[in-house]
Amino acid sequence: MVAMMAVDPYVLWTFFASLLGFVALSVLRRRNYGNGMAKDRSKVQKNNNNTNKSLVSEQCVKSSDEGEFRPVNGSGTDVIIVGAGVAGAALAHTLAKEGRRVHVIERDLTEPDRIVGELLQPGGYLKLIELGLEDCVEEIDAQRVLGYALFKDGKSTRLTYPLEQFHSDVAGRSFHNGRFIQRMREKASKLTNVQLEQGTVTSLLEENGTIKGVQYKTKDGQELKAYAPLTIVCDGCFSNLRRTLCKPQVEVPSCFVGLILENCELPFANHGHVILGDPSPILFYQISSTEVRCLVDVPGQKLPPIANGEMANYLKTVVAPQVPPELHDAFISAVDKGNIRTMPNRSMPANPQPTPGALLMGDAFNMRHPLTGGGMTVALSDIVVLRDLLKPLRNLHDPASLCKYLESFYTLRKPVASTINTLAGALYKVFSASPDEARKEMRQACFDYLSLGGTCSTGPVALLSGLNPHPLSLVLHFFGVAVYGVGRLLLPFPSPKRIWIGARLILSASGIIFPIIKAEGVRQMFFPATIPAYHRAPPVE
Repeated sequence: MVAMMAVDPYVLWTFFASLLGFVALSVLRRRNYGNGMAKDRSKVQKNNNNTNKSLVSEQCVKSSDEGEFRPVNGSGTDVIIVGAGVAGAALAHTLAKEGRRVHVIERDLTEPDRIVGELLQPGGYLKLIELGLEDCVEEIDAQRVLGYALFKDGKSTRLTYPLEQFHSDVAGRSFHNGRFIQRMREKASKLTNVQLEQGTVTSLLEENGTIKGVQYKTKDGQELKAYAPLTIVCDGCFSNLRRTLCKPQVEVPSCFVGLILENCELPFANHGHVILGDPSPILFYQISSTEVRCLVDVPGQKLPPIANGEMANYLKTVVAPQVPPELHDAFISAVDKGNIRTMPNRSMPANPQPTPGALLMGDAFNMRHPLTGGGMTVALSDIVVLRDLLKPLRNLHDPASLCKYLESFYTLRKPVASTINTLAGALYKVFSASPDEARKEMRQACFDYLSLGGTCSTGPVALLSGLNPHPLSLVLHFFGVAVYGVGRLLLPFPSPKRIWIGARLILSASGIIFPIIKAEGVRQMFFPATIPAYHRAPPVE
């Protein structure tokens, strides 16, 4: 009873406000889902037609031996983009197609070699189509992803993306992250109004509270300055510029240990595999026709050392027994080969500090646990929002008015971004093992709920895939899992112990999801139209 009294009234208000929307959601969900996707397809087709009619010439000079791409002509710069990863390269191409003169400064133009950013959800692929970048997943041996397979205690269930209403080409894609980025860089660099340069941005140039441009060091060591009315920082999760433009609250709940398994077949072809292991999830997905990526989640920031063999021993003794039999031998071979990589899993809610002349995007701005593979979907969705906001503006030379106008960006992106962020954080906590009895029940209830099929699986998978990123639907399904778990405990005959565990399960579920929602912002997430910036009109030119 004491625990019940300790629940924040804010939490209860959010929960009941969510439930009030259930009737409306039930009535409108099917119609909105179908109509919304039809509109998306229409918009994608319209965008492709406009792309074909673009007046921007696609001739450029490429200096491949230096790893640099420079435009043939064009003077002045409208937008400086710091970083040419997934967000930076896609944004450069998008803004250049809109007629903007773009200067991209990237620290290293060689092909990246990362163990994350390798899975693009179907919702992200739709955004890629909308931006005219869908051909960037071609010719890189990318693999189609049609859903997920969950494994727990020797049992498995398959969750398929609800793709029936889409063109047959629409699906998830998995690939080598570096190959995907290089394709987008090459496509952006072919536009004559894009200058893609290798250099390290050391600082933002500020004058009277307005960002005027950047100071950077070229690959030859020369210190230069570049100026533009708008600077967009997309320099990734390790950004050293974000502190000027936001209030970062970075958490590192765990680390990924990455391996590549060769010449093996997944139990479920064209599906990502999630093993609900102990102490936390293990992921497998195909990144080429001959390679399977394995990511082992290790809670906390302290990892067994690789150099002295402790990591290999951990993988063989703790992880290997939990790997599906079809992948066991390939997993051991990958460990013996010794190419073990690690990566901290960072989480950071978007907490912008609007600054005239500058904007944050991508992982520099907002991160979530990579368990659900939603990062690229959020970044591409943000680019679509920003493109549409900038479209009616002929020039960007009034930084104060532009800054006030672009505050709407932070609100318009919220429903999609916050749904994917919240789902990632909540699923990671539910999927991780715990000695707590209520958390154990929640984990088992989640597996069984998703195994029921029908709406119980397609609803959460539509959220996970970015096809239907609806915050209210997320809350309802999350508590649907909790209520299902309580029902399992109380049937056929409740006992005082089971009733107590059921009550703690509901409290545990609330303790998982509501802090994440609070960090994302309740109004922005559920009621964005009540935020004044949501309705902000473009500045008068």
